[in-house]
Amino acid sequence: MIGILIPAHNEEDLLDACLSTALRASKHGLLAGEPVEILVVLDSCTDRSAQIVSQYPVACLSIEARNVGQARAAGARILLERGARWISCTDADSRVADDWLVAQLGLGADAVCGTVTVERWHESFDEAAQIRYHSHYQACDGHRHIHGANLGISADAYRWAGGFEPLACDEDVQLVRQLELSGANIAWSHRPQVHTSARLDSRARGGFGDYLHKLVQITQKKADQIDL
Repeated sequence: MIGILIPAHNEEDLLDACLSTALRASKHGLLAGEPVEILVVLDSCTDRSAQIVSQYPVACLSIEARNVGQARAAGARILLERGARWISCTDADSRVADDWLVAQLGLGADAVCGTVTVERWHESFDEAAQIRYHSHYQACDGHRHIHGANLGISADAYRWAGGFEPLACDEDVQLVRQLELSGANIAWSHRPQVHTSARLDSRARGGFGDYLHKLVQITQKKADQIDL
């Protein structure tokens, strides 16, 4: 069995699209009928996220941690108990490609770190900020980016690394660092495709949204210096 793990905190606006694409990926023909279980971990949700999840054929776990590391760890634990041989992680504000699971598994690695493509830029993310982003981002094989929105790991490798730690952010980075220390074979690949949100009001402090927000601030500061 393959598990798809999706933590969510108040994601009513984007959860439908996330679940729809995850379901399509779970039914890809090249999976040869292998069962795929999608588990959404609702963490301290006060919006309509639970109602949205209930409309889909997916599993759901509700916790009150307000901590993405704890949410991912709790979800991974359940998927492993249910027999998952591979866990694919994404985020509730992201949309995976139809062949996302196939691409991850096809790399034959213990773990896969994939890239993300920004779906729509926030209005405050002007052309200069976009250029700055693309000049630093490696959308290619051999990159060194780590995204919880596009991360896959075998059950054995997850156990070797000790699993997700209860961190409010960078729980994905910590896991990958532990994988490296354990000698796991990690594929740094552009093949598994995920589109993600470019919102600046990040659900996890220190996450991708905060990185984009800082990029906007840096770009604006440089523009102000030029004007002076």
